[in-house]
Amino acid sequence: MAALGDSVSAGFNACGWYVSCTSRSWSAGDNAEVRSHYVRLAERGPSLRGHNRNFAVPGATSADLMGQVDKAIAEKAEYVTILLGAQDACVPTEAAMTPVALFRRRVEAAMGRLRAELPGARVFVASIPDLRRLWQVGKDNAIARTFWGLGRICQAMLANPTSTKRADVQRRARVRDRVRDFNREWARACAAFGPRCRTDEGAVFAYRFTLAQVSKWDYFHPNSEGQQILADITFDKGFDWSNDTL
Repeated sequence: MAALGDSVSAGFNACGWYVSCTSRSWSAGDNAEVRSHYVRLAERGPSLRGHNRNFAVPGATSADLMGQVDKAIAEKAEYVTILLGAQDACVPTEAAMTPVALFRRRVEAAMGRLRAELPGARVFVASIPDLRRLWQVGKDNAIARTFWGLGRICQAMLANPTSTKRADVQRRARVRDRVRDFNREWARACAAFGPRCRTDEGAVFAYRFTLAQVSKWDYFHPNSEGQQILADITFDKGFDWSNDTL
């Protein structure tokens, strides 16, 4: 199997200071407590063990998706997970967000290549988390606000976190709408891929995570508990593997 995506799927800050912790990835990690898709599938079919590849890269955007797809193709992956798009919205300014039409073209091209080169593969697409929820749970925490400001983290959403001015409220709403647009594009691309593609039907976006599930090293990325929650809600929304021999 192959995990594609950004820092979330790479397990960034899930176990160390500003490092990727792929063992705790919700998708392809091997940590027993997180119980990733890989761990659960390897329990069903031991032949999968050792064949978990993680091509997710912190900071990756839709512009990087095709390169990751090519790596999955080279490995002849039979199961591919994708969680990508937050970094297309988490940019220094609202104006710098990836336009929806460009996001659509990139996603469609990458999914088309996957379908053409790995016609027998199954693809699972997780929805992009609700970035406004992150602002909601962290805006009243002085430490979180400090990390967001000093690190210039996701300023399109997290700039001026305590402001209730109309301009800031509307900016946050527009960034959230852009993420929802991206998720709709993923749903369309998955439907076009055919029956061997599944989405989480918006489950990750809808999940009301808490600050306790976010890394205390940046107040942005999921910690181990957050990765475990991601694994739970996405696996339950994915394929029925009960009749498969892995």
